[in-house]
Amino acid sequence: MADNRERLILVISINSNGLSGSQVLNVATAPTESITKSQTSVEKAAVDRPKEARGFSSLSVQLSKSAALATERDSSLSRKELGAKASELLSKISGDGYFTNKKANDAEVPDTQDPVLLARASNATQFLNGSGKNPFAGMSSDQLSLIIYDDSGSFTTNERRAAWSESSDQEYAWRQKIVASSIAEYNGTGKLTDFFTAALDHYNNLPAIEQAQYPNNYEAKLQGWISLDFNYKTNTVEGKGSALDVMNKVLDFDKVTFEDASGNAA
Repeated sequence: MADNRERLILVISINSNGLSGSQVLNVATAPTESITKSQTSVEKAAVDRPKEARGFSSLSVQLSKSAALATERDSSLSRKELGAKASELLSKISGDGYFTNKKANDAEVPDTQDPVLLARASNATQFLNGSGKNPFAGMSSDQLSLIIYDDSGSFTTNERRAAWSESSDQEYAWRQKIVASSIAEYNGTGKLTDFFTAALDHYNNLPAIEQAQYPNNYEAKLQGWISLDFNYKTNTVEGKGSALDVMNKVLDFDKVTFEDASGNAA
């Protein structure tokens, strides 16, 4: 992934009794679901709905537009170009790029008279400044990704950062779960095949712009390890390494592990 994305650092110790783990976790990001209703029909239906339903309808319209833009963007860029685009977009809502413009980001207001959209943008800013709930809490990863990488102006910078924060929290929770299950798998069988399978499934469910931030041969490497079904306790089949090394390399996208056949990092 892009260098400006914080990594999850996994600290695991192996002893004679099996595998135990503790984690020093930094948020990582860490994602398209189409909205089938047209903007006109959604807005028309929203008139007679309560405030909560109107808010959902407004968001649905925005997500529909974001999905169309994402489809156009993804189809027009190569994987390498898409990865570079992701880095550019993330730099606006994370790290120094965000905090350098924090005052302007907090003052940004959507170009709309819709009170629902104005309220949501305000809530996002309040959340990022330590007050209230993330307005995007509980949204699907696909929807969050649409918001994060939409620089059309449909969402404010702070809304995109709030969506990124929720996406990061979801990624953090997934990693905690996968590490715990991997420890159990290793202690029970000496293998990490289920771990590799879960990591591959996770990758395959990401949108193109997030897959583009992974090494080019990430999928092929994982599939190879799944097929190998190596036992790290008995060192059977073939291969070498420890459960600690392998899990860290997969989760931290180790450049040597994922270099291509020519020796170049993917």
